[in-house]
Amino acid sequence: MNTTSIVAVRLDDVELRDDPIDPAWIREGAPVARSGQWATSADRTTTTHVWDCTAGRFDWHFGVDEIVHIVEGSVIVSSADSEPRTLRAGDAALFRAGTTALWEVPEYVRKHAVLRRHLSPVARFTQKVEDRLRLILGR
Repeated sequence: MNTTSIVAVRLDDVELRDDPIDPAWIREGAPVARSGQWATSADRTTTTHVWDCTAGRFDWHFGVDEIVHIVEGSVIVSSADSEPRTLRAGDAALFRAGTTALWEVPEYVRKHAVLRRHLSPVARFTQKVEDRLRLILGR
């Protein structure tokens, strides 16, 4: 893991590998998805990815909070409590952990995504103690 204070990347240079969508989630078409992770936070709760997908219609189940920024193409997203919304290049959205959203990709979509998993209460407490100790010890 890269632990320098600044980690930068050109999104077009992130190597994408096949990342198939669960066949049970696909409602229509034969979408092909790829992804590449390029950074992880020091506490390992947050990761950054580039993901792309060809045309198709599928459910997506979000196990963690995910912020997406569409960098190319478009997608129509909706959920049980959200009307369909088209996200195009330049748009961003937050999908909360536990959300199931319908993704409709008309042709192609490419996104930059920031995924953040929630810490358990014990892990949050431990992290606070570690942070306090670092302050006390001057590290």
